[in-house]
This record gives sequence, C-alpha cells and structure tokens, in this order.
Amino acid sequence: MMFNSHKISPFKPVISLHKVVKALEEEIEELSDFQRNYVEDLLEEVNKFPELLEGISDMEELNRYEFHLKILLSDLFPFLLTDNEIKAVTIPFHFNILNLSRRFKNILSDAGGEFSLNLRNLSDHNFYVMNCCVIIKTYFNYPIEITDIPLFIDIPDANGITRHYRVMFNADFLDILPTDQSKFLSQEEIRLLLDNKDNLDLWLEKFPPQSWVLKGFSIMTLFDATIENAISNFKGNLLSDINENRFENVEIIFKSIFKVPQLKIGFTLIGNFLQRLNLKVIEQNYFSHLLNESSVKDCEALFDEGGALREILKNRTYWAVSDIDYCTETQPEEQRLLELLKKQGVKSFILVPIFDREKLLGILELSSPRVGDFNSVNASKLDYILPFIQDKLSHITVDMENEIEAIIQKEYTSIHPSVLWRFKEEAFEFIKNRSMGLEYTLKEIVFHEVYPLYGQIDVQGSSNSRNAAIQKDLILQVQDLISLFELIFGKAPLPLFEQKIYELKNYLEELNQLISSHIEQRLQNYIVSEIHTILNNFKSNTSDSQIKGEINYYFEKTKPLTGVFYKERREFDQSISLINKKLARILDEKQVEAQSYFPHYYERFKTDGVEHSMYIGASIVPDKEFHDYYLHNLRLWELQVMCEMENYFQELRPSLPHDLEVSSLVLVFGTPISIRFRMDEKQFDIDGSYNVRYEIVKKRIDKAKIKNSDQRITQPGKLTIIYQSKEEEREYLNYIKLLQHKNMLDKEVEKFDIEDLQGIIGLRALRVGVIYHENKEIYTDFKMMKT
Repeated sequence: MMFNSHKISPFKPVISLHKVVKALEEEIEELSDFQRNYVEDLLEEVNKFPELLEGISDMEELNRYEFHLKILLSDLFPFLLTDNEIKAVTIPFHFNILNLSRRFKNILSDAGGEFSLNLRNLSDHNFYVMNCCVIIKTYFNYPIEITDIPLFIDIPDANGITRHYRVMFNADFLDILPTDQSKFLSQEEIRLLLDNKDNLDLWLEKFPPQSWVLKGFSIMTLFDATIENAISNFKGNLLSDINENRFENVEIIFKSIFKVPQLKIGFTLIGNFLQRLNLKVIEQNYFSHLLNESSVKDCEALFDEGGALREILKNRTYWAVSDIDYCTETQPEEQRLLELLKKQGVKSFILVPIFDREKLLGILELSSPRVGDFNSVNASKLDYILPFIQDKLSHITVDMENEIEAIIQKEYTSIHPSVLWRFKEEAFEFIKNRSMGLEYTLKEIVFHEVYPLYGQIDVQGSSNSRNAAIQKDLILQVQDLISLFELIFGKAPLPLFEQKIYELKNYLEELNQLISSHIEQRLQNYIVSEIHTILNNFKSNTSDSQIKGEINYYFEKTKPLTGVFYKERREFDQSISLINKKLARILDEKQVEAQSYFPHYYERFKTDGVEHSMYIGASIVPDKEFHDYYLHNLRLWELQVMCEMENYFQELRPSLPHDLEVSSLVLVFGTPISIRFRMDEKQFDIDGSYNVRYEIVKKRIDKAKIKNSDQRITQPGKLTIIYQSKEEEREYLNYIKLLQHKNMLDKEVEKFDIEDLQGIIGLRALRVGVIYHENKEIYTDFKMMKT
C-alpha cells in the first residue's frame, strides 16, 4: 500500500500521545471505580514507553508500537465500530496513517497495492499554504476559516468503481510548537500573506519548511459521499453541452451511484416539439438502447398502446427489470422490446421517462449485462438526479426549438400551425447534419392526397366602383383646374393659358363619357408634368395675392390623405378595408373551432373581399386517422360560415363610406391533390400538371357566366356553389336543406351549367339566396352540426 505525502511542509511532524495522557490524568478522579482502574492500567502501560509521550518523528519506528497504540487508542477506536467507521491516526494532510479501522483497511485493500492515497485537487502549493493557515489560525489566533473547505479522497473499489469520501480531521490531540527557525509574524505580515495566496515564495519566506513542530496526532474520519459527490459532478457535466465524451463522463458517474461496473447509459430523445404527434423519436449522435440500429419508425412502434413503454409514459414512472429472461416469460407481450435489449447483451435495466411539465423530453436508459444489478428498489436513487436531467433536457429542447424557429423564419417565413411540424422536422434534419459537419439542402415540403376547399366573398363590381370613384375625383379636379385657369387668364390673358383651358375641357368631356386606366394615367401625367409646372411657376412670379391663394388652395386639395380630389377614392378604399377586416376576423375566429375537428391547412387573402383556401387530408396530420366525414364536416362548416359572413356584411353595410355589395362563391373539387411549398415564392402551390386544373378554375371562376347567357354566376346576396359531379351536387343539396331548415338560406335553389372556360368544361353550379338576420343567435355554435 502506498501512502502519498507532499514533499515539503512548514511542519516537522512528531507523533505523540502526550495530549491523550494529559486528558486521561485530568479526568481520572471523575470516573467510576471500574473506569478508573482501566485508565490507571492504560497510563501505567504508556509510561513504559516515554518516547510515545516525547514524540517520534520516524514513521518507520512507529510500526514497533502498533500493538500498544491500538490498546492506548481503543477508546477513540471502539472495537464494535471497527467494521463500520472509516478511521485512522494521522498527521493532518500528510497521510502517514496508522491504526486503521478494519473497514478502512478493507477499502484500501480493495483499491489494490498500487493505489496512492491523495486528497483530491490538493496541489503541493495549496498543501503548503493550507498548513501555514493552520499555524496562522491556531498559533497566531488570527480569524481565518480553513475548516469550511471540503476535502475529498477518491478510492476505487474491488470492481474498479470510484467511491468518493469526505475527509474530516479531529485535531484535538495536536500541538503546534515553534522552533528556532520559526518566524513570528505581525498582523500586517499575515494580511500580506492572505492577500497573496499564489505567491508561494512569500509563504516559504514567512514559513520556512519544517520550521514548526506538529506534535501529537489527529484522527482522520472518512464518510462515503459517493452519491452526493456524483450528483455534484453530474450537475457540472450537465452544464456543458451533451456530446459523446460528456456522455462517457456521465456514465462513470452513474456507475458510482449504482455500484454497477458494467453499467451502460443510453438516451432516446423524444421530439414532440417537432410535431403534434403523440411521440416522435429523434435520431441522435449518442447511444440509445431503444433506437440502437433500428429505424426511427421501428423504434416508435415500441411505444404501441397497451405496452409497458406506453404505460410508463402514461403513469410517469420507472420500468425496472432485474432479470430480462424472467420478464420475457412473465410478460410475453413485451417480447419485441425485450428481444431488442437482449441482442445488446442486456440482462437487467431501468427505463425512465423524462418530462417537463406535460411535455415528454425523452427516455433515460440504464442497462447491465448482469442479472440483478437493477431493480425497483435501487431505481429510487434516480429521484435525486432526475430534476437535473429534466432541467438540462428542457434547455436542450428550448434551444433546439429556437434554432428550428430561426431556420423556419429565414427559409420558409410564416407557416400555418397545422403543417408547422413538417417544417420543424426538415429544419431539425438541417441542424442534425450541420452538427455532424455534413452539407444538407432543405427540401421542398410536399403534402400528398389532400382535398382542397376554396371560397370567396367578393365585392361585387369592385372594379367599376373603383373606376367610378376615380372618375368623380378627376372630374372635380379638372373642373377646379378649368375655373382656376379661367381666373388666371382673366388677369393675365396669355395664349398658353387659353390653350390649357381648351385641353382641360376636352379631358372633362372624355371623363364624363367613360373612365379607363389609359385615360386616368394620361390625365394624371398631363396634370403633374404640364399643369402643375405652369401653376408653380406662375405663383412664384405673380404678385396677385388672390391668385396665389387660389393656387395654394388647389394644391391643398391634391393631398391624397386629406384633399377633396381624393375623397371618393379614399371612401372606396376605406370601405374595402372595413369589409376585408371584418370578414377576415370572422373567418379567422371560426377557423379556431374548425381546426379542433380535424387539423387542416388554412390560408386567406384580402383583395376586393376575402378569399380562403383549405386543404385537409391524412398527410397533414399523420398521427390521426383521416375519414371522409372530416371533409364533409369542413364543407358544411364552410357553407355556414359563408352565410354568417354575408350577414355580418349586411350589418356593416350602412356604416360604409361607400355603398358596396358582395357575392359569395364556393368551389367544390372532389379529387385529392398535392401541394408543395415553393422555396422561391415562400408559399404553397399546387403540385403536378393535372392538379393545375384546380388552380385554373380558382382564378377564372368568379368572372364566369351562366352557359348561353350574359349573366354572371355570382350575384349579390346569393351563395354560388361550383361543382362537377352528380355526387357533389347531391352532397351539397343536403347541406343546403339543412341550412334552409335553420332559416339561413332561401327555399329557391337555382341549378345551371357554367360556360366553358379555357381548358375547363363541364362545370355546374347551385345558387341560393342568403337570408339576413338581425339576431345573430341564429348562428349557433358549429358544434351542434359536428358529425
């Protein structure tokens, strides 16, 4: 056995029993007769060896007194506690130890003959300073705390697992004595030392080596602090990023806690944050028993309903198996999982789910190739460390979510929540490959076999209304300009002014007949480049205050936000904005309810009115079984919401600055399609040449007319449903009957064919009037209509 001692010290250690003898002599009169006789015998024995009182500095010589020391120190080392206590006689920090308790001897024996006993992280420098501080505190009575510093010794056991021991020194039987080489320090010198801990030369100057005598002995006691120490080390490891090397360190710590030399740790990261699935296993670059060499899909299959893994997630408890073979016999339903572990040489294991509130973060896995290493009793040791694991994993997932969100915002922009999970998965693939130093190009996101729904509430004749507003504003502006130039010409009869009056009157005549974008643009250019140039120049050169005032007043009226020449256009734009804002808000609010039935992709756009697109299907929510009735439910929901939006428009209409009308349209497309997120356009688009037919219909249908007629298929106050097949017609007639029963639609239903569009033939339509109600209670919760 090797006992390491630091090479230099301010002390010259001398082992002596003088303080023990003194204490016994002082207390002998207070003892009972039996105790007094015992102590007298001890004193008689020790007096036979005066060198034990005077002190022995040669540690080799002390070995001759081992038997006598054991007898003399028997009160301090009770025989009945020798197998329990970890104690020895020593000089503090020096580890020249003797009179070991039996348990201490066994611990050192298990460590092996080559083991060297050391205080953890105590360098020669710190060792020397610590000894000097003992002198400063004890001999110079300077108030300095040195006992608050925790001291540890790390000793391997017979299995090679490191055990951690807290060290305590009892110095009641020690004296610190000066020698001829000792230096007696002033308070100022002591303060100088304490302010310069790292200056070893200064400490050596004030406390030369072996300049003080440390006479007596101390009792060193060790306390097993393996679990507490391991938890502390574990917390320290968790402060750093988890990687393969860090994972190995964590594994060593778990071996110490469970005393299992062949313990193997694994972790299966569960990325529920990636999607709204019940469970999503994430591939990782550290070991997982459950994933092992299996695919993610196979791993997720282990969590089937009714299995042990699903139960531990449900109950938030451990699954501890001491004998995997016995468990296979008694729980045959778990054979798939148990066989997976058996192939990895596992004989006993613990699986522990890690949660952050309601969110599953992952599964911690501990395994051993020996039967009985783990069981439901020692699994409770995890209670001390699970909070730290949970906290660390929570931070990991939050950081990962933030990184994923940053990638999504950069590469995809804003994404609807129903499909966000797929974008998160792709962003995670990017992060995972980047962490491994691999190039990865983000793929386009595609959802196959989804049913499209499209509807719009369009401001009827919005183009004509807008043109009429522009026409009124321009007529007023041209009339004002004619009057202004006639005033100027009356005071300054230049031929040029007469020419401009003539030109403006021609424009006024054109405006009174019709308005087109061509006329509007030509007139605006003419006014800005010619008329305004003349007015500004004339204003700068005339002294006529009346004309200056009229010109200034004219230019005030040309301001788009306040001027009277923009009044009609402002009122039209405000009306469109109010309609869009009101209808979009209603649609968005109703969508929250619709998403709860079956999640689907939804987007809406504001133009001259509000249009929306929805896509529903199994590929959007892969963890939920899709049935046709979810599609039918959404179609019925759409019709009712369109009726409700029509009613809200009628309520809003009297308050609009510009009177407008709206018409409603729904497009039925019974064939599932694919949608693809276009990276260049940052939006979803129809995927595939056949599916483009749907997009063509969407863009052209609202301007279509009834076949062999000049009448538009949409009319104010009516809901138009475009479809193609008889089956779709029957389906929507049933919906209409329900809404008629609820007094939301008129009794009369029109049916007609739609004119052939470019490349699109055979479309038909149903058209029915919307009933308006002042009492909005007619629109009860859609839950009443839920299938």
